[in-house]
Amino acid sequence: MKKISLYSVAFYAAGLSLIITIALLILGRIDATGPFAIAFFVLLGIAFRGYEQLKGFAFTILIFAAVSSALYYPDHFLVWDGFKLTGLIIPLLQIIMFGMGASMSMKDFVAVVKTPKGVMIGVASQFIIMPSLGFILANMSGFEPEIAAGIILVGCSPSGLASNVMAYLAKANLALSITITSITTLLAPFITPLLMKLLAGEFIEINVVNMMLDISKMIILPIAAGLIFNKIFSGKVGWLEKVMPIISMLGIAMIIVVITASGRNSLLTIGPLLIVFALLHNTFGYILGYWSARLFKMNESDARTVAIEVGLQNAGLASGIAKGLGKIATIGLAAGVFGPLMNITGSMLASYWHKRVPKDYVEQDPSMGH
Repeated sequence: MKKISLYSVAFYAAGLSLIITIALLILGRIDATGPFAIAFFVLLGIAFRGYEQLKGFAFTILIFAAVSSALYYPDHFLVWDGFKLTGLIIPLLQIIMFGMGASMSMKDFVAVVKTPKGVMIGVASQFIIMPSLGFILANMSGFEPEIAAGIILVGCSPSGLASNVMAYLAKANLALSITITSITTLLAPFITPLLMKLLAGEFIEINVVNMMLDISKMIILPIAAGLIFNKIFSGKVGWLEKVMPIISMLGIAMIIVVITASGRNSLLTIGPLLIVFALLHNTFGYILGYWSARLFKMNESDARTVAIEVGLQNAGLASGIAKGLGKIATIGLAAGVFGPLMNITGSMLASYWHKRVPKDYVEQDPSMGH
């Protein structure tokens, strides 16, 4: 008799939860669907862990479970014992950035000297293509000014931390990916406020100096602390290197949940349309990023890297900036929607490319990634 694994049981249980959810929706019992909808995503995320081809989607599925919880029961994610949970967004982001700094060293920047062309094209594409797309989509959206500004803010943010993992899975140039992520992140305190003033100034008031200072607190200081920590304790605290990615993932999940709960009412109204704009922004980012690299005669591995770096934004940072502006429920809404969707599309693109090994691909060490 064939033994049924825990992951198979989770798959069947997820299917049953989905059937119950659909049945309750048909019966008009929307309020009763909450526990079953949440259970569906949780069980599906667990099930995905048992299959090599689906494992990369598990975290994203669990993010959807968390988002569903925030949509059904927002009060649990707004205030806890008198403390507003939005106050956690910036500290969580700083912890994530500290983890990024702690996993970096000067060797990560050697690629700037070795392949300056790839780095320059990647960084330039990131800060030209995505802000421009954000501006076009924001003006097309018809959303209220602060929500439209949120789309531009995501576009003006640096490449996302997940891009290094996606680059490795996509058989792209991991070293180049890490360098582009690091440089766009370090440039963000200076470039993002200027781009926001230029592109989003018609939607909201932007104080460039204040935004620079806020982003510096969220990025420069914690990354610098992480670099110093790495220099002093490198190789001496192996447990930290293992636990930081988990802390980062939990931090990102918590940020998205708090944003979802804060902007729940707006999200229920414009959510579907915002998802469409998120997909357009993300998809065109991949396409234009890839072809901007090919236009400058970059090889296939490097072109894949630029596509992923351009297409994946740091939605967590966008959330922190929105919090700093005191507009998490409006400006921060786009980041809450774009974040999970980027993980899905990034995983799909990485899986597609993983099966198509480029001729110039060189096997790389996954421990290089953040």
